[in-house]
Amino acid sequence: MAIISKDIFKAADILNHEGVVAIPTETVYGLAGNIYSKKAINKIFEIKQRPLFNPLIVHIKSLEQLDELAKDIPAKARLLANTFFPGSLTLVLKKQSSVPDLVTGGNDTVAIRMPNHATTLALLEQINFPLAAPSANPFGCISPTSAWHVESYFKNKIPMVLDGGNCKNGIESTIIGFKNDEAFLYRLGSVTIEEIEHVIGEIHIKNKKENNPEAPGMMSRHYAPSTKIFLVSDVAQFIKAYPEKKIGLLLFSKKNNLDGVNHQEVVSNKRDLKEAASNLYAAMYRLDKMNLDFIVAERFPDSGLGKAINDRLERACYVNPSTLNENVE
Repeated sequence: MAIISKDIFKAADILNHEGVVAIPTETVYGLAGNIYSKKAINKIFEIKQRPLFNPLIVHIKSLEQLDELAKDIPAKARLLANTFFPGSLTLVLKKQSSVPDLVTGGNDTVAIRMPNHATTLALLEQINFPLAAPSANPFGCISPTSAWHVESYFKNKIPMVLDGGNCKNGIESTIIGFKNDEAFLYRLGSVTIEEIEHVIGEIHIKNKKENNPEAPGMMSRHYAPSTKIFLVSDVAQFIKAYPEKKIGLLLFSKKNNLDGVNHQEVVSNKRDLKEAASNLYAAMYRLDKMNLDFIVAERFPDSGLGKAINDRLERACYVNPSTLNENVE
């Protein structure tokens, strides 16, 4: 069983000896290792069962480290870093030759962010290398937003989970890349499109790619519970067709008085998208433990953080919404 501890110095010692540790961030917990240790990075891929072509995000402790890891940094990228670091934004930049190909999925770019979490920033100050840290869950599963989620996934496969409490933002970082000084969105996340465009102007959307992805989180099927999940606009209408099924609901702001529903999770009574994002994965995790036939999720308002929440739910879905009826059985 992994030790859940707040001991930053113990975590640093494990990392210094080429081990891996689960760490908290403001988005989700990450499975961290020294980017320059082939042993540690291979452990991350092995423990997560993550394909080697899928690049990892590198976590840094200061803006100065950007130039240690990346080169030919566009002006727009520096502006975004100055605005959002530390924070929930990842930048995909041309990598320095010192960054191992294993970390970047063989790409000539590296994904970098500076987490906005006091515990992990303190940990980074105790070590002399950046940390590669994809989400601390088996590949494709629901991302963890508490130390207990991580422990339940990995048990004795990792030595330690550094406990930093529940994650404030609750969904992963937004990922932005650059081509010919134009900005491209590779993954919707905790920083909204509107917030980014307010700083650098228009960005282009390019957030799905199955083969040789430029950034993490671009796979079509991802962030998924083991229970079948469906994303619909009209929850009541959808579940009418399945009176014999054991159903759980994932709702934005209010419970429905519906027959045949075994459990309902409401992620924001105040209709607050930030609160909803913070609670999303924990609610999915609870529903996934209830031995349901399937989960029905309500589609969120398609603006601001609602876009990122809908993106996660779409990637978690068991099937394409256009083929729902033939795939529920």
